[in-house]
This record gives sequence, structure tokens and C-alpha cells, in this order.
Amino acid sequence: MVQVTIALEEKVLETAERKARQQGTSVDELLRRYLESYTDLAQKSEQQEAIKSLLDLSSKVKSGSGGRKWTRDELHER
Repeated sequence: MVQVTIALEEKVLETAERKARQQGTSVDELLRRYLESYTDLAQKSEQQEAIKSLLDLSSKVKSGSGGRKWTRDELHER
């Protein structure tokens, strides 16, 4: 695990520490949870963009089965 240093106004840190104690946690834990949530949201956004791009591309493709119908056995042949 790495440690991160940030610059804050002293009053902001004091207030954050007081509120964190009231919630039974610490400023470190609050920041850790926030950053984990933030990065998860960023990943979900990237995934959604990739899915949208794939769906857009698939709607433009002109290929198909050529009218052929496969049986269940053919599709699941190993």
C-alpha cells in the first residue's frame, strides 16, 4: 500500500476528523473509500463507452448467416 500526502487548510482537516470520529471512522478510511468508488465509476464509464461503441459497430456490419440455419447440436459441437 502507498501513502499519499495532500495539502489542506487546517480547519478543513479538523472538521473532517471530527465528522469522521462521529461516524466511527477515520479521514484515511473516508478518502480510501472515496478513491476506490471514484476509480470504479471511471472503469464503469469506460466499459459503458466500449459497449456502446461495439453495439454501434455491430449495427453497421453487413454480414449475416447467408440464410443458413444451424441446429442446436451444430452450435454446441465440441
